[in-house]
Amino acid sequence: MKSSLVIFLLSFASISAFSQSKNISFERQNIASESYESVGTFDVNGDGYLDLISGSYWYQGPEFIERKMIGQVKRFGEYYEDFSTIPLDVNEDGKLDLITGGWFEGTLIWKENPGDNSEWPVHKIAETGNIETTRAWDIDGDGVVEIVPNTPGKPLAYYKKTGPGQFEKFPVHETQGHGLGFGDINGDGRGDLIITEGWLEAPANLKNGKWLLHEDFKLDHAGIPMIITDLNRDGLNDLIVGQGHDYGLVWMEQKKNGNSIIFEKHEIDPFQSQYHTMEWIDLDGDGQEELVTGKRYRAHNGKDPGGKDDVGLYYFKWNGSSFTKNIISFGKPLQGKGTGLFFSVADLNNDNKKDIAVAGKDGLVVFWQQ
Repeated sequence: MKSSLVIFLLSFASISAFSQSKNISFERQNIASESYESVGTFDVNGDGYLDLISGSYWYQGPEFIERKMIGQVKRFGEYYEDFSTIPLDVNEDGKLDLITGGWFEGTLIWKENPGDNSEWPVHKIAETGNIETTRAWDIDGDGVVEIVPNTPGKPLAYYKKTGPGQFEKFPVHETQGHGLGFGDINGDGRGDLIITEGWLEAPANLKNGKWLLHEDFKLDHAGIPMIITDLNRDGLNDLIVGQGHDYGLVWMEQKKNGNSIIFEKHEIDPFQSQYHTMEWIDLDGDGQEELVTGKRYRAHNGKDPGGKDDVGLYYFKWNGSSFTKNIISFGKPLQGKGTGLFFSVADLNNDNKKDIAVAGKDGLVVFWQQ
């Protein structure tokens, strides 16, 4: 990185740290040194506290000191085959199970919560091809999420739970790239799917209808998820997109040109790379969502552009026209904290403040909101 850029980043970090001190702050708790890249939060044992679920283990809340085995996750080089942690009571026994999958085996699976300290049985949902990560969205509006794996170069489909332990596959498009989002782009009340090649308009009949691709933009190695929200309150949903394997974080303003939709790109942060995952959530309790995201640590084992830069975790505050970057953690690898593929924002100790649990190849950490 050029020296002028380093100076700018250090100056930018100082401004951001000052901005944070006037708003909200966080205290870091290192939970584990394991290098899984996904962490979910749900109440595993029914005691009323959220637990952390990451890789081979779950950590009992709210202290997260005691950990218990889920089952050994296979390792492939620097990666573990655990690229998401989605809670869902799959077998309808009153206990939350988890859904995950990975790149190397290309299999979408669910792990059954046994309700005791024994290992969790593993069940296959589908052979999907390489899974970059997976997300859960209520695509059909029935109040139950569907499971949507991002499988670059493979067909796009989602999986609907149809009964205890049963899933039905719904094909969407013949291929997809690196990046995935969900939201209503054209304002027809139906949720559309966003891929790197454009947006897929949902049909009125999801069972038999055809999803229509609109190539209104072209993205390269976008993060997962891409956020769909009406940022500037003009009645048109916009996009927030990070580059998962390069520099860049942008928002794309939707505009109408007659009957056509166009998107105008606005920079949020062009100086950090590997914005691979993000959450759009009211972090500070003011009734407005903030963008929580960070640099994925060693996404391609340090070989991406910016892969050896300092790492960080941030929240970006929207003021109605632009974003302000606030630092939660920043520094050299293993000093600052980067992200993995899937992190969680939730009130982990029931104090009515949202905390952040983030995994990655640089360990599992909780940032407690003060």
